[in-house]
Amino acid sequence: MNEQLGAVVITGASSGLGKASALHLAREGFTVYAGVRTEASAEQLRAQAGTERLRPVLLEVTSETSIADAHKLISAELGPAGLHGLVNNAGICVSAPLECVSSDQLRAELEVNLIGTLAVTREFLPLLRARRPGATGLAGRIVNVSSGVGKVASPYLGAYAASQFGKEGLSGSLRRELAPLGVAVSIVAPGAIATPIWGKLADTADRIMNDTPPEIAEVYRRRFTGFVAANAERAASSRTRPQQVADAVQHAMTASNPRIRYQVGTDSVLVAAVSRLLPDRVLDFAIARGLPIAD
Repeated sequence: MNEQLGAVVITGASSGLGKASALHLAREGFTVYAGVRTEASAEQLRAQAGTERLRPVLLEVTSETSIADAHKLISAELGPAGLHGLVNNAGICVSAPLECVSSDQLRAELEVNLIGTLAVTREFLPLLRARRPGATGLAGRIVNVSSGVGKVASPYLGAYAASQFGKEGLSGSLRRELAPLGVAVSIVAPGAIATPIWGKLADTADRIMNDTPPEIAEVYRRRFTGFVAANAERAASSRTRPQQVADAVQHAMTASNPRIRYQVGTDSVLVAAVSRLLPDRVLDFAIARGLPIAD
């Protein structure tokens, strides 16, 4: 292990932003424990990494047993060196009109994006505190990957927004609780990026609408279908790349004074700005004008 850089745990590392961050940090010299859900994903990631510094580990953030097993394995390998960083990246996106979202679907969203984030953080905090503070005075570092939706609740993303608003609040409280203990907490908030989550989002959206009583689904179907298509197009045409998220994560893991928030992508910067500057009524109007299908 590179003793200077240390070890980092990343959840949701089998694809997308988590995978990009895991590969990047490993190539930069960190020992990366990349959380994946299946052995097949582990083998795939291991083959692509080209370095033994990337170590896939089975980690399902909705299972306390899986989290504890991963912690036991990682703790045994690290010993007294402790853990340099934790990146809570695992996430899902339930997209549908809220009238169509079942309680079970909302629970699933919150279990992964919010409850899972705290469960993993709670388990690994002793290892983060155990690391000897460096010249910066910091021991461990936590990065919570959020979203531009963490600041503005878009229509048809209410369940996802609830989880991300919650993660924002969780991160703020953690930051203030852990600062006296030498553990930094940062948020990385990407905008639209072409990753596998968009294909999964479309599949989930279709399934939810098909399970909704037809008389309710038809109230929303045209506008919602347009919204999903516009989102997918925006992600496909976005100039923001997963590597930019990986660079932000690296900065949070190496800077003497890591930022509280990293807005990645021009759309993420814009959303953060308008959420601060525009009154709610004006923001509602702007969002409504942006929907692809009029009433």
